Amino acid sequence: MQKYSTKVNKIGPEVEAFLDDKMLILFGDNAPEELAEFCLTIHVNEVEGEIVPGDTLQIGENTYKITAVGNAVKQNLSSLGHITLKFDGSTTAELPGTLYLEDSELQPVEVDTEIKIYS
Repeated sequence: MQKYSTKVNKIGPEVEAFLDDKMLILFGDNAPEELAEFCLTIHVNEVEGEIVPGDTLQIGENTYKITAVGNAVKQNLSSLGHITLKFDGSTTAELPGTLYLEDSELQPVEVDTEIKIYS
């Protein structure tokens, strides 16, 4: 079941600064200018259902298992499009706005790349 779907509209010039930390930051079109340069800007869409560990995040052709979900992820993603994706395999959500994913190398993201979450 698909729970979320969006597309990348814009890639901030500083997004690569977080790749070594295995992080991507998503933010809707309304991102403040000073934050947008660090973010993948996306269309804000509603999350359907609950995002839970074991679900899958897909970025383009690449899939990642969700290992932990911060308690503000659903609300922030639905209202602002703003969450952090952390690819470190954590099974405990330390930050409320962070979606934790399997420990993985990040692949480059391009404009118009689809991002989906499904069970």
